[in-house]
Amino acid sequence: MKAIAKTERAVGARLIEVPTPEPPRDGVLVRIQSVSICGTDFHVYGWDAWAQGRVHPPVIMGHEWAGQVVAVGEECQSLKVGDYVSGESHKICGHCKQCRIGQGHVCRNTLIFGVDTDGCFAEYFAVPESSVLKNDERVPPEIACMQDPLGNAVHAALAGDIIGKSVAILGCGPIGLFAIAVCKTVGSGTIWASDTTQYRLNLACQVGADHVAKVPEENLEAILQRETGGEGVDVVLEMSGAPSAIQQAMRLARPGGRVSLMGIPSRPVELEIAEDVIFKGLTVHGVVGRKLYDTWYTMKSLLASGRLDVTPILTHQLPFEEFETGMELMRSGQCGKVVLKV
Repeated sequence: MKAIAKTERAVGARLIEVPTPEPPRDGVLVRIQSVSICGTDFHVYGWDAWAQGRVHPPVIMGHEWAGQVVAVGEECQSLKVGDYVSGESHKICGHCKQCRIGQGHVCRNTLIFGVDTDGCFAEYFAVPESSVLKNDERVPPEIACMQDPLGNAVHAALAGDIIGKSVAILGCGPIGLFAIAVCKTVGSGTIWASDTTQYRLNLACQVGADHVAKVPEENLEAILQRETGGEGVDVVLEMSGAPSAIQQAMRLARPGGRVSLMGIPSRPVELEIAEDVIFKGLTVHGVVGRKLYDTWYTMKSLLASGRLDVTPILTHQLPFEEFETGMELMRSGQCGKVVLKV
């Protein structure tokens, strides 16, 4: 089969041929229909410091996928040949304390497909039953393959009360854009969004942002102070990871408000804990991955209902072999989500 693999400790990846895997005893073999490129894939492709310390080539890349089951392992119980499926990117151990108390999304033994073990950027993908979920047939593969990052946004947005609440979303990369769509769908109040690129702010408006600010040219903090009568917003979702945005998130939230942090900074961030967190009585929530599997079932219902429309965020669909073009789009920032058709 064809696969996109990180074959050496250097920038880039290669399209290679490898043996088609067998289904695991406790899982399935999936014929992949669509995959989407994640920021993590871009880090691996670009071979930055994080990737150099984590990834051990050779490894097949990718962890966002949709496809059809073509073979079933002898211990697999809930899936059958022909099922239309997607799956979770985190392969958890199932036996640590976090897994046992329903917090598998923070399992200390997590392996990430396409990073720690072979992933889905291939014609076939062997995956454990526990990582697979059936898709609603009404959701096409090019949308179903984006559920893993969409789940991040669902987790971040719904980590607390959102109905009727004013929201500021900092960073309009794909997950930030998904978060805007989720907030709008579930009935939030006014949504402000900020980003450094006009391209992504235009997408933010398409998926439901009421107001946008191009930073640093526009002073989002001054705008929100004026628009909220000096109170701040009920909820801030920080999706960029920029240290200045993380610091600003605490100031943008009203006293008693919520800040959900999803963006990952590249260095330590200094915060004014006393004035901006403690004395304001903020709820600060660190968001990683998706709750397993509460987030997935919530997300599946929203997509199947037709009320959650994320199609504007899918800006590019490319043939599988043109993955390098997809990575260049990621580098330029002139894209939403990039999907490869297998």
